[in-house]
Amino acid sequence: MQWRALVLGLVLLRLGLHGVLWLVFGLGPSMGFYQRFPLSFGFHRLRGSDGPASLASGPAGRPGTPGGPSWLQPPVPAAAAAAAASAGRRRAPRRPGPGVCGPAHWGYVLGGRDRGRDEYEKRYSGAFPPQLRAQMRDLARGMFVFGYDNYMAHAFPQDELNPIHCRGRGPDRGDPSNLNINDVLGNYSLTLVDALDTLAIMGNSSEFQKAVKLVINTVSFDKDSTVQVFEATIRVLGSLLSAHRIITDSKQPFGDMTIKDYDNELLHMAHDLAVRLLPAFENTKTGIPYPRVNLKTGVPPDSNNETCTAGAGSLLVEFGILSRLLGDSTFEWVARRAVKALWNLRSNDTGLLGNVVNIQTGHWVGKQSGLGAGLDSFYEYLLKSYILFGEKEDLEMFNAAYQSIQNYLRRGREACNEGEGDPPLYVNVNMFSGQLMNTWIDSLQAFFPGLQATKNPFYLHVGMDILQSLEKYTKAKCGYATLHHVIDKSKEDRMESFFLSETCKYLYLLFDEENPVHKSGTRYMFTTEGHIVSVDEHLRESPWKEFFSEEGGQDQVEKSVHRPKSHELKVINSSSNCNRVPDERRYSLPLKSIYMRQIDQMVGLI
Repeated sequence: MQWRALVLGLVLLRLGLHGVLWLVFGLGPSMGFYQRFPLSFGFHRLRGSDGPASLASGPAGRPGTPGGPSWLQPPVPAAAAAAAASAGRRRAPRRPGPGVCGPAHWGYVLGGRDRGRDEYEKRYSGAFPPQLRAQMRDLARGMFVFGYDNYMAHAFPQDELNPIHCRGRGPDRGDPSNLNINDVLGNYSLTLVDALDTLAIMGNSSEFQKAVKLVINTVSFDKDSTVQVFEATIRVLGSLLSAHRIITDSKQPFGDMTIKDYDNELLHMAHDLAVRLLPAFENTKTGIPYPRVNLKTGVPPDSNNETCTAGAGSLLVEFGILSRLLGDSTFEWVARRAVKALWNLRSNDTGLLGNVVNIQTGHWVGKQSGLGAGLDSFYEYLLKSYILFGEKEDLEMFNAAYQSIQNYLRRGREACNEGEGDPPLYVNVNMFSGQLMNTWIDSLQAFFPGLQATKNPFYLHVGMDILQSLEKYTKAKCGYATLHHVIDKSKEDRMESFFLSETCKYLYLLFDEENPVHKSGTRYMFTTEGHIVSVDEHLRESPWKEFFSEEGGQDQVEKSVHRPKSHELKVINSSSNCNRVPDERRYSLPLKSIYMRQIDQMVGLI
């Protein structure tokens, strides 16, 4: 566990405790094209009558003026940084402006009172008793059961549950422009499909078998529904593949999840869906797919030519698994071609990518580069694709991208748990210049600490806070609602499918130490929607590898990235200034109290 990852995780988790459902529900774990709303802290974003948005700081100073926050200073170029280091000089700390978040509900930090460092140690340090862990595990299971049972009772076969009025929700046929709904809901019992592997992970074999049979017998993709390719891939395609692998796993680690007379129906359904998504990859000059497709008719005539990097470049895991299970290279090939096309459009100066691109011209419409909405899972899937498939080009791209992220996005003091200056933080910059654009942190950035190997019992305490907050503020008559506003706690009548597929699953696994995911001996990887995939040699068999190389994509990647030695991934992901938590502190705060307090002050909690 690296300290850098911990600090970023702490910032995100502290924000999560302040508004967990706005982060967990309202924004969601998947990108949701054009529907994510970034959380800004440190600076307010101001938009004038013309020209680009500007940044204004709080009382500490204005950007670009003497005495202004050092966050607004450009990053030191690599060559200059090396020269400064050799001369024994260090970068000045970068400082954010005052936070804009409202007060938290934590009793000991309300009102901005200075309670001292012991309060942090008291709340988040010490062992987490087995009895308490079991209690939290059961609470997470009960949360899933309450949401799932109410969906089945009041919403199935529709896509989602409206938990306040206890009824179902499907696509908005009356308003095709309502992308917040129509991008996700395809009239294919989304919540049931998305929840399949959660049932298995929780050991409910009877309900898993019942749910699988329902999906096989009632779900069809022959629908006049225009859906987002990314959302259909990660929520539906990924879940079908995960459940298929669980059913056909000879070891059956979660109990007997086999289906009598099962004839690979879920795999066939996954194939059918993927074929219906393929038109998105046709007739684009770059190979980058259209963002949306109609499941009956293909790409709509008025389709948008702009798509986000994460949406177009985060299909390789699911499409690659499907190709390797079927022995058909088509799906992996189109997904890999899209990744390479995006990769080759990155800045020659910084190595960074933007967040929105024109699929016909390759022009960057959105030049912001960060780790949140629009880019998050692109980086995530570079590494996860390598882990699953063993293709070196994926690792090479990830390593190069990671180095650019560290060079241009990471701000704050060098040492994570020592010294003075602001906490390490990843900001949003211009992809071409590396200049700061804003200091927003949105919920989707939470993937990054996990991608960097973060794990500490501290998160058991945080997970307990999250569970209790969900129960207190979001539970409705028939499920768990979305919070519109984390201060007044106003609710939206919607329980998104990822609450059951991802939120409940992660919370349950956090407290269930004996779960086969942890103990079975099988290595599992989670997709960006939280679906589990076993990592085994079968998925590393690629009879069409030479075919990919013949297309020229491999050569292009090899020319554009440094080829690392086998040990370099570890080097890139570590730093002498961000060491692992020593064993004697493994149940303590990952940061000293003074730095925990600094983070709370930074985001406006005290």
